[in-house]
Amino acid sequence: MEKKLTNKTLLFILLAVPALFLLTGWVRAVVNNKMPALAEDLTRIVLSRANLFTDFIELGGVEAALLNVAVVALFNLLLIYIYKLEINGFTIAAYFTVIGFAFFGKNLYNIFSIYIGGHLYAKLKRIPLKNVIIPLMFATALAPVISEISFASIIPSPLSSIVALLVGIIIGLIIIPVSSHMLRFHDGYNLYNIGFTAGIIGTLLTAFLRSFGASVEPVSIISDSNHPIIIWLLFTIFTSMLALALLINIKAFKEYKKILSKGGRLVTDFTNSAGYAATFLNMSVMGLLSLVYVLAIGGVVNGPVLAGIFTIAGFSAFGKHLKNCIPVMSGTILSALIFGYELSETAIIVSVLFSTTLAPIAGKFGLLCGLLAGVTHMAVVTNVGFIHGGVNLYNNGFSGGIVASVLVPITETFRKGDKDD
Repeated sequence: MEKKLTNKTLLFILLAVPALFLLTGWVRAVVNNKMPALAEDLTRIVLSRANLFTDFIELGGVEAALLNVAVVALFNLLLIYIYKLEINGFTIAAYFTVIGFAFFGKNLYNIFSIYIGGHLYAKLKRIPLKNVIIPLMFATALAPVISEISFASIIPSPLSSIVALLVGIIIGLIIIPVSSHMLRFHDGYNLYNIGFTAGIIGTLLTAFLRSFGASVEPVSIISDSNHPIIIWLLFTIFTSMLALALLINIKAFKEYKKILSKGGRLVTDFTNSAGYAATFLNMSVMGLLSLVYVLAIGGVVNGPVLAGIFTIAGFSAFGKHLKNCIPVMSGTILSALIFGYELSETAIIVSVLFSTTLAPIAGKFGLLCGLLAGVTHMAVVTNVGFIHGGVNLYNNGFSGGIVASVLVPITETFRKGDKDD
């Protein structure tokens, strides 16, 4: 029998991750005598253009990166607490995605105005602000737009910061209604729906910026060596989730079968269908699988890769599991080998991890369709980043929306009677 968890208890569980990062970053800074430079390192992160790929571990160091993640996570957790949001699969997915992307791309400066825009949207629509907090957490995919306008010398300072603030507000104001419309485009088979939406909006914004002569291009500031402390932090977090799952329900593995039976199409909330124990177990399994994969191929657990691992873990409460992710990942790996890419390259690792946005295709239509989705995703994702200039952090969500919108109707035409979600 599963122990009942109150929302307050779940808040403390979510709090454990940023608390661990905050403590680790602070202690390392003291031990390594980096406290004098810590403010400068954090400033370097905040003042960066932050577009793909800007690895905050490389840019500011491990200590500053961990503190940035902690601050961003605590800010979002505070919103969850203030507005008394239910901590379900959707909330967990958004929260862990924000944590991951605070290692590369997101900081308090470039996300804040998007929340202001969302607040205005809620006021204009006369809906409770709590209804838009989680979509806004995902909407920070476009945070690099604010940094790009602020710090890329497109507009003279201080006017650049004012314009960036206004653009961030506009993004927060429009992204929720646009994302609702885009959901119909791929019919829920792309889990990163706002990533697809952000790709469309980011492309439009980049087109305008380039029309004014601005150079908006993806960058490559990436850590090329592993930091043991990061790997141990991940191992600690995901093994703790396993222990937590068994503490909540000793029969968590039995309940886990309910998760594996789901297709994963939006909206599939594992906390509702299988309980928190099975959900935390699934998050543990998927997080450890992702980490082991990266290390096994000789990859580096840097900022972009951490974003991939944490996003997989988060969405393991909201659609992803072993059965629907492995076929898509396998297809992506296969196509990378066919196209001659090095599996250990950060860009390829990230594409493999984030290809799981298409997990519902494998969950609904089976192994072969999952493989095909993965193959197609690799071809698309390696070519769409230039379109939006790297200002959409969820580039794989953009690619996933394109792939799903083409593959799903074709597959449904030729296959009938498949498994329901």
